[in-house]
Amino acid sequence: MAPEYMMHGQLSVKSDVFSFGVLVLEILSSHQNNSFRPEQNIEDDHTNLISYAWRSWREGTASNLIDPTLRVNSNSASEMMRYIHIGLLCVQENVARRPTMGSVVVMLSSSSITLLVPSEPGFFFPGINSEVPRVNGDSSGVNESTQSVNEVSITELEPR
Repeated sequence: MAPEYMMHGQLSVKSDVFSFGVLVLEILSSHQNNSFRPEQNIEDDHTNLISYAWRSWREGTASNLIDPTLRVNSNSASEMMRYIHIGLLCVQENVARRPTMGSVVVMLSSSSITLLVPSEPGFFFPGINSEVPRVNGDSSGVNESTQSVNEVSITELEPR
């Protein structure tokens, strides 16, 4: 679930984008977010798939996230890295920075589109010994006025 829903009960058009990003990361890693345990020896009891993916991305080791059965050749590895990048864009904590589903479809269907740099995801647990810096500021060039958040209450989603 998207952080804005878990913490404030708010749904937006980007809540599903968050869930889609989690699903992409789960498919690529063959692990569920809520029961993820990294194979590597990490002294962190609070690691989830999103946190591990973010840390791996920041450290340049995101390819370790990919399930070995998906690594068929070097071309598929670069494609999988692109999918991890897209997944991380979808799970950004700041709702306004998440792409729309329409943008996600375009990113998935065209490898020539340059992807923005993702910022810290929602539900990121830095860990006890983590040296991963927080991303501050808005250096990605995201125009928040064009990616406005359309929040709706849960009652507005119920059938009348």
